[in-house]
Amino acid sequence: MVRAIVGANWGDEGKGKITDMLAKESDIIIRFQGGSNAGHTIINNYGKFALHLLPSGVFYQHTTSIIGNGVALNIPFLKEEIEELTKKGVPAPKILVSDRAQIMMPYHILFDTYEEARLAGKSFGSTKSGIAPFYSDKYAKIGFQVSELFGDEKELMEKVENVCTLKNVMLEHLYHQPLLDPKEVFQTLMEYKEIVEPYVCDVSKYLDEAIKEGKNILLEGQLGSLKDPDHGIYPMVTSSSTLAAYGAIGAGIPPYEIKNITAVVKAYSSAVGAGAFVSEIFGEEADELRKRGGDGGEFGATTGRPRRMGWFDAVATRYGCRVQGATEVVLTVLDVLGYLEELPICVGYEIDGKVTKDFPTTHLLEKAKPVYKKLPGWKCDIRGIRNYEELPENCKKYIEAIEEEIGVPVTMVSNGPGRDEIIIRK
Repeated sequence: MVRAIVGANWGDEGKGKITDMLAKESDIIIRFQGGSNAGHTIINNYGKFALHLLPSGVFYQHTTSIIGNGVALNIPFLKEEIEELTKKGVPAPKILVSDRAQIMMPYHILFDTYEEARLAGKSFGSTKSGIAPFYSDKYAKIGFQVSELFGDEKELMEKVENVCTLKNVMLEHLYHQPLLDPKEVFQTLMEYKEIVEPYVCDVSKYLDEAIKEGKNILLEGQLGSLKDPDHGIYPMVTSSSTLAAYGAIGAGIPPYEIKNITAVVKAYSSAVGAGAFVSEIFGEEADELRKRGGDGGEFGATTGRPRRMGWFDAVATRYGCRVQGATEVVLTVLDVLGYLEELPICVGYEIDGKVTKDFPTTHLLEKAKPVYKKLPGWKCDIRGIRNYEELPENCKKYIEAIEEEIGVPVTMVSNGPGRDEIIIRK
């Protein structure tokens, strides 16, 4: 059975913890899109980790962790993350890398940095991890697929020279930066070949056989619905599809094999980077929630940037669940909200004097003002509670109000950062 774990909001929903938890019952965990531009923070028996590229199931010895063909494969990052795990006492995980994955090159990161600097105040809020240049090259057919490392070296060198010719025009005339040396780029590819060779696999074939054998498979998404390049807050989005539907493409399996789509949703809102954020809060109110939030404050796992904070946005979340095709929702970081006297839920957007409950395209979203419904807080610490019925009445009312607004059953409630701090609510 294949299950997808995806974000319904802007990312940062706590997917890593949920994947880590559900991996216990799984055989295979797959990253199917994105790259090392965003991280998943995980706290378990081995300690605290910020994974950027590896799937969040690497902490179990019975699992196989896969980097799918849809991922932006940063090979030095992969090496570093594996070494970091083993240094902290985690048994060496079984890792496979798709032979159809494409390689993140050092010049992708440089181009990302140069372009953000060129745009200055109108930048996209990139993490400068090379993601947009990487996917641009992939779809312009000038990227390097892992399989090419093991082909004819003369042909590879010819491609490198062609790519450098194109890149150097921009480096010289647009960015006024040092030019690429084809020999150095080729040497980098040969070094990457040596690192990645032990892990390379025909992943689509491997998964086809695993599905036939009845293995339990998890697809792990990065970021969330609102960062999808088609269905998100374009252009302030990422460069690969963040939706469960893309899991079939980014892993190499038939779409009908995805039987369960678990959308992870935060009990409040947070976002890293630029873009419309209707329920955003500011000042002391935001600082207090940021300080209390997450597993040690709301700061980006990759950049350390303070996350933008907001109240729960039912309009955005209902839309996010819809485009994901969510069959269930996991509500995370609920325990954070115990200090509040009342909890606002954004239940509508006022745009040009009219209230809508539908999530609009970006030019209308920029004009939207939040319409709130306020619920009483529960004013106590709920960490340690494992039974839904033991939660304070106002806490249950908050969960049930969210469930009613988004129209998808909340089957799990996370009330702490630890792997076992979860309430199963079927």
